[in-house]
Amino acid sequence: MKIGITCYPTYGGSGVVATELGKKLADMGNEVHFISYALPYRLNSFSSQLFYHEVEVLHYPLFEYPPYSLSLASKMAEVIEFQNLDIMHVHYAIPHATSAYLAKQMIPNRDLKYVTTLHGTDITLLGGDPSFFKITKFSIENSSGITAVSKFLRDKTIEVFNTKKEIEVIHNFVPFDMQNLEINPEIRRCYANDDEYIITHISNFRPLKRVTDIVPILKKIKDDLKVKVLMVGDGPERYKTEEQCRTEQLCNKVVFLGKQENISELLSISDVVLIPSASESFGLVALEALACGIPCVSTNAGGLPEVNKNGKTGFTREVGDIEGLAQAISTILSDRELAEKMGKTGKDRASKKFSAEIIIPKYIQYYEKILSE
Repeated sequence: MKIGITCYPTYGGSGVVATELGKKLADMGNEVHFISYALPYRLNSFSSQLFYHEVEVLHYPLFEYPPYSLSLASKMAEVIEFQNLDIMHVHYAIPHATSAYLAKQMIPNRDLKYVTTLHGTDITLLGGDPSFFKITKFSIENSSGITAVSKFLRDKTIEVFNTKKEIEVIHNFVPFDMQNLEINPEIRRCYANDDEYIITHISNFRPLKRVTDIVPILKKIKDDLKVKVLMVGDGPERYKTEEQCRTEQLCNKVVFLGKQENISELLSISDVVLIPSASESFGLVALEALACGIPCVSTNAGGLPEVNKNGKTGFTREVGDIEGLAQAISTILSDRELAEKMGKTGKDRASKKFSAEIIIPKYIQYYEKILSE
């Protein structure tokens, strides 16, 4: 097939999944065309089957805000027509599904089919906002097909928009080969002494991720456990968390690494991955931790329980349960036998339920279903 993919090219779960999906589809012999305003994050390998089309946004004094969604629709129509695409796959309802709908109207001689994958905040935040509700509902219901990355998100979409549109659940997959990773002692020594445990948090540091819970959690971890916290990512809440570290005099225990691409290496040297989020539609970081054999301590918000199984692959606690999250981390770090058992269970779960070999064919089957309708 010739497949067009549009996603946000930035550091975040939806962009990672879309990019890895495109790479895997190209590896399987499909021709994949990415259409976005910048080269997608992790689209960092060459393939004769992968193409990138940049959307140029017009900066004109009349426009206070450049009309990206219109530029995107125009570029989509151009690529669809001249590259003779079979199907478009857009990740995020707003504005990508809206732009795909406009692109379809621009080329009425083509029966263009496009699939929209919902990733989360396009439903839980943007979709529920009165200023976006009608356009989000319209964009979902006019898509040729809809997929959601978790059962939670499917049910939430139906609840919020009262839509009768059938939504297929296709979970996220392990983005790249994280199996059988060996701990690199040299990397580990960069951040922790031999007698210290490493707790890792990875996110885009938005308020939804509740990164400001991490320092209070750290303070409540058992005193006899020496720990280092690796904060991977960046965003609006980073400054507040750094201020917390300075106020509590914990700067020697928390390392801010900013955005990183070597996620697998950082996870492989970790002892626990911490996800205190207020909401996660799926929890890609949790899946990456499981794939690396690392126990995960997370909230039970949204789709996280579909990935991280309480008492089996790690622990889940209520949002804001500082004491409970700290206690869960202390339990894992204090019991190496339990930690190893959870790591093995997580690895098996990632391999058997969320591998690319299992998930990618589901997308191909879904494309074929939509194209046949």
